[in-house]
Amino acid sequence: MAGLETVTSECCATEQQASCCESSAMESCCTPHSSSCGCSEGRAAAGAEVRERVRDRYAAAAAALAGSGDAGCGSAARFDDEDGRAVFGASLYDDAQAPETTASAVAASLGCGVPTAVADLHEGETVLDLGSGAGADVLISARRVAPTGKAIGVDMTDEMLELATRNAREAGVENVHFRKGYIEEIPLPDASVDVVISNCVLNLSGDKPQVIREAARVLRPGGRFAISDVVADENMDDATRADMQQWTGCVAGALTRREFEEALAVAGLENIEIRETHRVHEHAGAAIIRAVKPS
Repeated sequence: MAGLETVTSECCATEQQASCCESSAMESCCTPHSSSCGCSEGRAAAGAEVRERVRDRYAAAAAALAGSGDAGCGSAARFDDEDGRAVFGASLYDDAQAPETTASAVAASLGCGVPTAVADLHEGETVLDLGSGAGADVLISARRVAPTGKAIGVDMTDEMLELATRNAREAGVENVHFRKGYIEEIPLPDASVDVVISNCVLNLSGDKPQVIREAARVLRPGGRFAISDVVADENMDDATRADMQQWTGCVAGALTRREFEEALAVAGLENIEIRETHRVHEHAGAAIIRAVKPS
């Protein structure tokens, strides 16, 4: 704590609080979990700006019926790499998953993986998908936990919620629930879900540690956290981190492996596993991130 006290006294003195936690200075000013010295206020302001830009981008994707991939992760880091291998989008889903969802839901995917492939879902469980988009992973989850389980999708974008509801109706899946809300303020009670999944969404948040804390809050004891997301290299350059266009494209907002491990541990999760699946950018890779809430 001595180091933290030194940083806050130099950077976040009372007379500096109005400016020391601007997003451009956040990293040097505040630790990832600090709520002192104006850090929480600065982080909230920066998060609100990120949230609005992300909302605009994903609303545009849904309005375009989300089938062309003209917005979202792929537009900033390409859907394919230099060798033509898929790094984002619908092609990451294989033929075995197709019958569990709808073609339109999969076509609208802007994610970097398939979290349901590693979530080890069981009949009777309640699954929560953070940033559920067009609903592909919610529909897959709902079928795997049926008939007594259910899948819940939370998204902040009206257009995506409408698209997801339409996809669920088309698929004839009834054990799904879509709710409007922010992943930093999950609209569910404590200890109410068995599994939290997400597909390349957490990195879009302006307050990623808060999202992880919320995920831990809604998990039941013994519950599982299993997401696909982008993990930044430790040497990601400042220009990439500062580029808001890439932030809404799932690159610049990503945590490093060390930051992910720290945030998961601080939230009280254990058995942390981070396994890179493929590269999505010169400075970042897609990964499966898993952890467990102690029982």
